[in-house]
Amino acid sequence: MQKTGRAGLRTRQERLAALRQRNLTPVLIVGGGINGISTFRELALQGIPAIIVEQGDWCQAASGALSRMIHGGLRYLESGEFSLVKESVQERDRLLNNAPHYVAPLRTTVPIDSWNGGLINATKRFFRLNEKPTRRGALLIKTGLSLYDLYTRRYGKLPHHQLNNQPQTRARWPDFADWVKFSATYYDAWISAPERLGVELIDDTERANSEALALNYVSLIESDGERVTLRDNLTESTYTLTPHVIVNATGAWIDRLNTHLAPASPSKKLISGTKGSHLIVRSPPLLAALRGEMVYYENQEGRVCILFPWFGHVLVGSTDIRIDNPDDTACDAEEQRYILDSLKFVFPHIAISEQDVLYTFSGVRPLPASEAAVNGRISRNHSLVLIPPNDKQAYTTLCLVGGKWTTFRKFGEQAANRVLNLLGEKRRVSTETLAIGGGRNFPSPDRRAGWLHECSEKYHLTTERVEQLLLRYGTRAQPIMRLLAEAGDTPLRHHAGYSDNELRWLIQQEQVVMLEDLLIRRTNLAISGQLTAPLIEEIGALLAKEQGWHDAQYQQQLKRTFSRLASLHGLTGLYPVSSSQEDPHVGNA
Repeated sequence: MQKTGRAGLRTRQERLAALRQRNLTPVLIVGGGINGISTFRELALQGIPAIIVEQGDWCQAASGALSRMIHGGLRYLESGEFSLVKESVQERDRLLNNAPHYVAPLRTTVPIDSWNGGLINATKRFFRLNEKPTRRGALLIKTGLSLYDLYTRRYGKLPHHQLNNQPQTRARWPDFADWVKFSATYYDAWISAPERLGVELIDDTERANSEALALNYVSLIESDGERVTLRDNLTESTYTLTPHVIVNATGAWIDRLNTHLAPASPSKKLISGTKGSHLIVRSPPLLAALRGEMVYYENQEGRVCILFPWFGHVLVGSTDIRIDNPDDTACDAEEQRYILDSLKFVFPHIAISEQDVLYTFSGVRPLPASEAAVNGRISRNHSLVLIPPNDKQAYTTLCLVGGKWTTFRKFGEQAANRVLNLLGEKRRVSTETLAIGGGRNFPSPDRRAGWLHECSEKYHLTTERVEQLLLRYGTRAQPIMRLLAEAGDTPLRHHAGYSDNELRWLIQQEQVVMLEDLLIRRTNLAISGQLTAPLIEEIGALLAKEQGWHDAQYQQQLKRTFSRLASLHGLTGLYPVSSSQEDPHVGNA
């Protein structure tokens, strides 16, 4: 199948060639998580020929390890971060409008054990007199949700909360533990494909500004104070750039990158990361007990945990552990036991064991450096730290500290405005109501049946197949459907829900470099528990053909993929490969 050469859809070789020609750049963004991507988008839409590089794949680290919630920040009310709650509610609702293909409302229930518990400790926490987490009673939760409703009424559109007494709670939630006396119900939102949303933001950006350049698997390795050296992590080729502004959007790696940018200048520590781990659990009884909702609960010591339906299974998390080294973060056995024990606390009659865990994922939250004794008390707000030029550094560095998924657009807007000011430029375009990727012209519920029928007739696909593609890609499914109509839609041998040409489209159009990119971030095959060894090998062979790998490269990719799935995601039963066999630069032998 021939590769397209349309603007905004360059091959990796074309992107690297363009990078080689760019000796100067007004802005270099380092870090391809959601906040770096958002800043890239905001700047490029203002006509700035920004460059963004990422040492791995897009949204590979913390931006791919979120709880899959897009929430208004209910718990930030307790710490008095009212501006963050306002911003979160606004941005949550913007995502519901701008990315309806991936972001949807989520009914949420909070189980409660008493009427007036936690009042004294909550007051102390508000005034920073106590940081210890404690259980919260119905009166306190009712007060918080009433305040939350004020923000929702003014800035959002989701339904208001309800407080349920014991009979009402038992009628709807018969499987709750005996300690549950009340429950409260409110609405937030969830995101089905965060990594895909990041890729779509990049694609939109490159289409809107042909001078904008995005490259994954490229690292910044050194600086002489004026120029920086970038390295292609696949070929080891290096590239030199002279930037006017560097945006450090590397999250948990911010402090590490700052030492590369100004090695002779001591810099203040900006990040105090905490690890958050989650499990995907196979449990039909638990899935049935959730009734399509999320349960947002406090475990024995008062730490907040969540669980909600996830592609036929259950997502549950998370932990909050201080961590110094963000590389290759994984959910360890102790964390897994902690999360499973928390499940027993709220659903004691539903048996779940370690054998029911299908997949694990973990990331480091890039929280601002803090001396807080309790990790949960570290602010989730974001800030910008400017490092001006000096006698040893010619460029300005702007560090993106903190932040959360829900507010990525606002954070990127704020960062871009700061950069525009440094460049003497002005904002031309707002992204507040700008649809993202497959959310553009997404059919509303009353139009969906007609849209599905029209596409089914046009592309000669069944209505069921069209709906499947719509759920995966939104309206970006249409060029895929066009390809399938022209070149065929032959199902994979080991997964009838995907076809070879569907995956070829993803490989060619979405900067797929490693097999892991395709299994974990361009599709939901890994996190939804659908991977098998034969399927991985089949998709690997398809990718090898598209990339022109010889057999040794294909075998290296398989080893790398099986190894990382085992060490980082708990998939130890797929293939007996030791992590010591992994080659980080495989695919280019």
